[in-house]
This record gives sequence, C-alpha cells and structure tokens, in this order.
Amino acid sequence: MFIPQPPPGGAPSEPVPFAFLAEGDRFRSNVAPPPRQRSSVSQIAGRWLLGLTIVAGLVGSVVLGMPALSTPSGTQTQQSQASQGH
Repeated sequence: MFIPQPPPGGAPSEPVPFAFLAEGDRFRSNVAPPPRQRSSVSQIAGRWLLGLTIVAGLVGSVVLGMPALSTPSGTQTQQSQASQGH
C-alpha cells in the first residue's frame, strides 16, 4: 500500500490562492441587523440597583478596613524582651 508523502520542507506542491480572503474584506451584506430592544424600566432600575450595591459594598469595605490598616500614632510601640537583649 502506497501512502503519499508530503514534499521535503513541508511546502505544498501547488500554490494556494488567497484571493478569496481579500474578497471577504470587501463583502458587505445587504441584510440589516434587527434593531436593539429598548430596556424596560424595571431592567434599568435593576442595573442601577446592582451598581449601587456593588459601589456601596466597596466603600463599606474600605471604611470598615481603614482602622485595621492604620497604625496607632499616640501609643508607645511595644517591644518584646527578645529584642531588648534579655
């Protein structure tokens, strides 16, 4: 049984025309897409509510996390006995 082998170097034996790719760029369809549906009032209100909830959650996490991130400036810092050489 004979199995055809590709030519050395992997190049095809016949050139492949790529003119059809260039024609695809120039093609324009005469079919217009359907118009977008307008969002209902409840959909718009739901999007606003979701956005406000996300923003409020981010602001709340920053407000609640600020005391944990700040270092106390009025108190004296504690040192362990090991750092004092005892």
